[in-house]
Order: sequence, then structure tokens, then C-alpha cells
Amino acid sequence: MSSLPIPEYGYRMWWYLDMAFIVGKKQDGKIYYYLSESARVNGKPRIVSQKYLGSAEEVLARLEGSSGNPTSSEHRSFGDVCAVWSVLDRLGVIKIIDEVIGPRRSDTQVSVGTYIALAALNRVVAPCSKLAFSEWWDTTAGDRLVRLSAPARDHRRFWDAMDAISPEQLVEIERRLSSVMVATFNLNLSGLVLDMTNFATYIDSGNERAPIAQRGHAKQKRNDLRLVGLGLVVSTDGAVPLLSHAYPGNRHDATQFADVLAALVTRWGALAENTDQLTLVYDAGQDSEANQNAVASSPLHFVGSLAPAQHRELLAIPLTRYRVVDAEHFGGLRAFETRVAALGGDYRVLVTHSDALHAK
Repeated sequence: MSSLPIPEYGYRMWWYLDMAFIVGKKQDGKIYYYLSESARVNGKPRIVSQKYLGSAEEVLARLEGSSGNPTSSEHRSFGDVCAVWSVLDRLGVIKIIDEVIGPRRSDTQVSVGTYIALAALNRVVAPCSKLAFSEWWDTTAGDRLVRLSAPARDHRRFWDAMDAISPEQLVEIERRLSSVMVATFNLNLSGLVLDMTNFATYIDSGNERAPIAQRGHAKQKRNDLRLVGLGLVVSTDGAVPLLSHAYPGNRHDATQFADVLAALVTRWGALAENTDQLTLVYDAGQDSEANQNAVASSPLHFVGSLAPAQHRELLAIPLTRYRVVDAEHFGGLRAFETRVAALGGDYRVLVTHSDALHAK
């Protein structure tokens, strides 16, 4: 709570931060009342809205003549917005981004970190374009969380904020956030899953400002659109994303494995060496002798996958060799264990049986 003396009116005004309150103002010897609402603006308490209620007699007359029923109401999206914002706040997303980016420009009302947090909030709750953000914001109770003027909600301000982050700063932001998530949610890092895919974009073919968007093999079958590749490492504990790697859409997934592995070892290699339990899981799309040698020589344990067509001798093993793996945890899953020479090494292999795949 903050107070400010106002000598010319002969009374003291009290600001209750982030809440509504009634304040009286003395004019021509008579006190008139206002419903005011305060919030922090640039770290300082400010009155952000004020509605005239009238004199004491007028307020009393309204109360005595009121039936108690509201004359109007507003319906705003609240629960989902507050739930997502509480997670962003708990992880300190805005603070981390602003610390990495540096001081905010004096001519901006909202920091870069706030814009990125707002964009993330929208993506989770009700994804829309930056141009449509302001209209969506008006349907929510978001102003209870962040005060945004109409100019601050302009879609160009979001793009300015995104342009202010360099690729190197983005990596550092992700590193800090992933560390905070591991600590905050007590994530078990013993199992990490890597997958790579690509996404179709609607970036114009003539747009040369987005070189990462290229034409390639579209997994969404949208061969008419430019693609962006994404490698993502998530925890097996809750599927929480911990590391990402974006790359041009015309590059094969396997060519990016070494970059993701190097970033993963840089970030969590010390953990792997200390616990001897950090295991990376990846599919056959990453298979190459170079990739396998790289992961085998790293401090990580690994679980990979072999393409059945390249090991037909394993498919010829009769079903009598298969045994139920773990009836309690995996139902009727059957498998057998052997060793094979593959991808430049000798590896332990578990071959599982799928009734559906067998039928096909």
C-alpha cells in the first residue's frame, strides 16, 4: 500500500496496489467519490482507471433505489489465462529473457520478456496471429495481469521484440529456462527422447529474410510450402521440452543429429558423467555410422533403433524365441535379445513383436 499527500485538497490518497478502492476528492467544499483502480506501471504504483460515483447523497440514493441486480455484465476468459500466466511467472520467464537481452529501451512501454511471455500465453490458450492479438486480449481478463495500452498491443511491437533477440541469446534463454524447469519441477533426466521433424510455413517464396524456411521433403505432405526443421529433446518424465534445434527445411534429419548431440552434451554432459544414468532415446531416422560413433563416444547412454529392412535375418527368427517382457508394465509385449554388428559397432539388440505390423 502506498500513500501520497495532496495539500490542495486537504486529504491523503491511498493506493492499494493491484486492486479497486473508493477515494474522495474535495471540490468547492464538497466531497465527491470515485472508484479507482491501481497497478504497478514500470515498477511504480499508478492509478490506471477512475470512475465517478457522485457525492455521498448521490451514492446513498443509488443504493437505496437499487434492486441489487446488476445492470450489465462482461464475460472474460479467465481460468486458462491465469493458469498459464502463473506457470510463466513461477519460472521467471520475463526476468530471464530481460536479463539476457539487457536494459529495456526508454521508448517502449513493455519489455521484450513481457512480449515473449504474452506470445507464449496466447499460443497455449488460443493461438492467433500477432495482428489478431489485441482483439483476443480484449476477450480475456488479461488486463488484471498485465496492463497494456492499445499502442503496446500493436502487432509490430511483438515483431520488434522478437527481432531484438539474437540466435545466441535465444540459446542462452533456453538454457536458463530448461535449468529452472528441471529444478522447479524436480524433473528426472535419466531418460531423454530426441525426435526431429519439419513444419510447413506460409512464408512467401520470395521472402529472403527467412533463409531457414526452405523447400524439402514435407512430412505434412505440403510440398507447396517452405519448411522449417526442428529437433526437440524432451524428458521421459512429463515430456517437458529441454533443448531445441531449428534448421533449414531442405536438410535431412540425420545431418542435424551431431549438432543436437553436441548441444545436449554441453548442457547436460556433466550430469551424465556424475550420475551415469542419462540415456538418450532416438529413432532410426538418425541412423548413420557417423552419428552412432558420436553418441557412443559421448558420456550418454543411448537407445536407438534399426531399420528392419536392413536386418532381415532378425525378422526370420521364429516366434518361439520371443518371451513376454514384463506382463505388469507392458502387457503382452514379446521380444527376444541378441547382438548384431550395425552402424560400425557391435550392439545389444532387443527385437519386439507387433501383431499389427505382422498382419500388414
